[in-house]
Amino acid sequence: MSLTCQVQLVLNNISQEKAQTVKKVLEPDNVDFPEGLSLYVENIDNKLVFNFESKKNMKHLIGTIDEVLEHIQVALKVIE
Repeated sequence: MSLTCQVQLVLNNISQEKAQTVKKVLEPDNVDFPEGLSLYVENIDNKLVFNFESKKNMKHLIGTIDEVLEHIQVALKVIE
């Protein structure tokens, strides 16, 4: 049996400029993900949407989400 988990995080009310900066900050981390784990980031209106998916290890998914949130928080503090 294969288990797939999808998690979507949304940052609301974010300017286009801040959204692009956050996306650029995360680009280096969005490479060489563990097999079965993916992240797709999209900018929709004034929202930045993070779509995570894991087909294998839920611990990797949780750790990745935690790391991405930390990077987002740092990026937003730096650009303010």
